[in-house]
Amino acid sequence: MQFCDECGSMMHTDGDRMVCSSCGHATVKDASLSEDYTSTEAQDDSDVIETTEDANFEGKPTDDTVRCDECGHGVAWYTIKQTGSADEPPTRFFKCRECGHRWREYS
Repeated sequence: MQFCDECGSMMHTDGDRMVCSSCGHATVKDASLSEDYTSTEAQDDSDVIETTEDANFEGKPTDDTVRCDECGHGVAWYTIKQTGSADEPPTRFFKCRECGHRWREYS
């Protein structure tokens, strides 16, 4: 794997050159190391979780163990993020599937 000298992003092969996926900076690929490089397909964003305010889907659905304080609906989307230090439990962020109200719970 080679990283760009300009911006630090991962580079990919393009013929006999290594090209930066982000800034487009290119270098000549070292022929002696060609066996060490493996090219992969471009990444897609099919597994990205939407995080905009008006998103219909955000994270994983809960079962009916949570209740929205605003409308009382029992199913919400949730994500888990580490908001404190590593020795603290993660925070669960919820978004009501009915009204869109957001709240968080600390474990």
